[in-house]
Amino acid sequence: MYSKTDILIGNFFMVLWIVLGTSACFFLNSTIALIYLLFAIAMVYVVLRKLVCTHCYYYDKWCSMGGGKLSALFFEKKEEGFEGSAGIKVAPATYGFLTLIPLLCLIASLLNSFSYEKIAVLILLLAISAYSGTIGRKRACAKCEMRDRCPGSAVK
Repeated sequence: MYSKTDILIGNFFMVLWIVLGTSACFFLNSTIALIYLLFAIAMVYVVLRKLVCTHCYYYDKWCSMGGGKLSALFFEKKEEGFEGSAGIKVAPATYGFLTLIPLLCLIASLLNSFSYEKIAVLILLLAISAYSGTIGRKRACAKCEMRDRCPGSAVK
């Protein structure tokens, strides 16, 4: 069972990740930053909720990010298997993209002109990415009813 605090913390770190990524892209180009921001929000809070959460045990329930409740507001439950859903394949690529694109933008921007703001965003982005991919993920997966069936579980 996930507490409201778990959900708030999970979403806080996800939103922080998106904000830092957008900031990193903005150092290079404002249009790239806007595209990144729109892509990140759409993928994390709409597309993945449809592709993953509609197949999940937590559909219409509170999970680590609240995605089960969010998906139930907009999408019908799918009875097909969770393990073979398209979202299970798309999610790792999405989260990889959310880290890789801002890092590449930051590196290109740093090559153009050095600033401590860019270094601060780089450090924070790497820290959030590392936290989300390790501690945060393990904490969420440890409580998850789907941990034994999920190919992305961090606690198998």
